[in-house]
Parts: sequence; C-alpha cells; structure tokens
Amino acid sequence: MVKKGDGRLHVLLTFDVDADSSVRGPYSGCPDEPVARSKGQFGPKVGLPRILNLLDKYAIKATFFVPGWTADTYPENMKEIVRRGHEMGVHGYKHENLAQLNSQKDEVEIFRRSIDRLQALVGQRPLGFRAPDWEFSPYTMENLVKFNFKYDSSLMDSEEPYVIKSSGIVELPVAWSWDDWGPFEVHRRSPSQVLDSWMHEFNALYAAQMPYFNLTMHPQTTGRASRIAMLETLIKAMKKRKGVRFLRCIDLVRELLS
Repeated sequence: MVKKGDGRLHVLLTFDVDADSSVRGPYSGCPDEPVARSKGQFGPKVGLPRILNLLDKYAIKATFFVPGWTADTYPENMKEIVRRGHEMGVHGYKHENLAQLNSQKDEVEIFRRSIDRLQALVGQRPLGFRAPDWEFSPYTMENLVKFNFKYDSSLMDSEEPYVIKSSGIVELPVAWSWDDWGPFEVHRRSPSQVLDSWMHEFNALYAAQMPYFNLTMHPQTTGRASRIAMLETLIKAMKKRKGVRFLRCIDLVRELLS
C-alpha cells in the first residue's frame, strides 16, 4: 500500500509525447506552421531517444502519454517506448483540449480512436489517461469509466495518489510546479534554475514523508541536451535518498489497489 510516512517515496517520471500533434488540432490554440511543427518534431526525433537512453542507464521504467496522432505519425519511435519496458498511456488523439469540445459524442470518438491507435500499434490496451492541457469536460470522468481506465493523471487536488470514489479510478495528481513546460517554454528558465526548483520540490516532499513525486516532462522540451544533463543530475540525487523508488504509473496504481 502507498501511504504517507512509511519511509518510501515513489517517483514517477512521466513524459507527454505530444510531438507536433499539439499544433495541428482545431483546439490547439497554436499556429500550424513549419517552425511550430519542427519544434514538436524534435521530440520523437531527438529528445525521445535521449530520454530512453538515460532511463536505460539508470534502469528506470517510466510512463509515456502518447496522442493517437503521434502514434500514427511516428510508429517506430513509439514502439521503441514499449520495447524498452515502459508504459504507454492515452493523451487524446490530436492533443484536443477536452474542455473546448462541442459535444459528448466528439469526446467519445476521441477516446475510442486514441485507445484503438495505441492498442493497434503496440498490442497492449492502455490503462492510463492524461488529459491534454490537463483540462476535463463535464463528460470526461464518465468516459474514463466507460472505457475502463484504471487511472487518470490530470487533477491537482492532492500531493498523494487516491481513489476517486465515484468511479473507482485511481488519480495520480499533477502540479504545474512538477512540469517542464512552464519553466522552460513559457518562462525560459535555465536548466540550473529548473533543477533547483525540482530539487526543492523533491526535498520538501521527502522531509514531509510524502509518498509520491510525479514529474511531467515533454521530449521536445526536456530532450534538449542541457536539460537531459539536468535530469540526470536530478535522478542521481534522488537515487541517493533512502526509500526512493522509480515506478511506472500502472505499477504504483496496482500497489495502491492491492
């Protein structure tokens, strides 16, 4: 069981493999033009291999949330994620912001299409979901139940995993302070500044005997060479602390439900 004060801190390294899906959808709010596309394409082409090699180096298994469009467009890159023992979760089809959809029917179709594409690609039914932009519609929780997801990782109301009582689904909470997009893409922080911030987050959770640290990263962002070096420094520091475990999301969920 995962609980506060048991001397263990479970670290989830999670990656949203948006690629250039997030600039191609009607709800993206981003320009669909060559430079924006090329920035997303850096993720599967350059950032993802670096991340996979780093995880291999430290024998860490992680979770990658993949839009269906990314799986369709970069199939061999996505197959490599599962080949190396990592988990793949659903992240929309074209990174649609679910709060901006026009109907429940549209959202159901996105769920169905996303699940089908990932399952067809890697031969495994995805069990986890992360909402693009961390946005729900009034129908999202109902759809998570409808499509038999074991867990979600989109909400921000806790620093610990918990079971959403109305659904039986496990929530693995997120936080903007545990995400790479804001500091790197919005505020243009240096790797040393982000390392300092994330180390403060980790050390505070460790000191408070919290059981859980869920980092969200993007291959197109953290996959830059200087940031991969920063992530390696963070991993080495966390590994030195007693009771720290690195898990895939689904592994933590199974422990919680047991």
